[in-house]
Amino acid sequence: MSGKRVVTLTVNGDRVEFLCEARQTLLEVLRNNLDLTGTKEGCSNGNCGACTVIMDGRPVVSCLVLAVEAEGSELRTIEGVARGSHLDEVQSAFLEGAALQCGICTPGFIVQTEALLEENPNPTEDDIRFYLAGNLCRCTGYDKIVRAVQAAAEARQVAAN
Repeated sequence: MSGKRVVTLTVNGDRVEFLCEARQTLLEVLRNNLDLTGTKEGCSNGNCGACTVIMDGRPVVSCLVLAVEAEGSELRTIEGVARGSHLDEVQSAFLEGAALQCGICTPGFIVQTEALLEENPNPTEDDIRFYLAGNLCRCTGYDKIVRAVQAAAEARQVAAN
């Protein structure tokens, strides 16, 4: 009997089906089976947030989720953030505010910010710092990231009016 399982889920709006080992993480499957390499591997133990994706509306670190646990779920990865070839407000704010450097943590921060702004469209600086506390950056510094989140929130509010 093979240890492989068939898993079906929706990723960035597309229904996908793949075969994976029962022990494979969602991060491994996203990167290796589905070629969604925007989600980064940082620590492989859930401490850095680089591999954050949104699963059924909630941010999760994909290195700690088994792919078989995602059966039937709806996932949104960094590849699902942009609107076609246009960056969304969060991506634009990170770029314009120089809130990125090496790029390893950036996808996780952007996806986590997407979840934050869906939950709280007008976060305070304290809200932002608390919500992003599970995401680590070793290059850029958190002030630029916080300012980018504030700018993205403001841009979304302007666009909504």
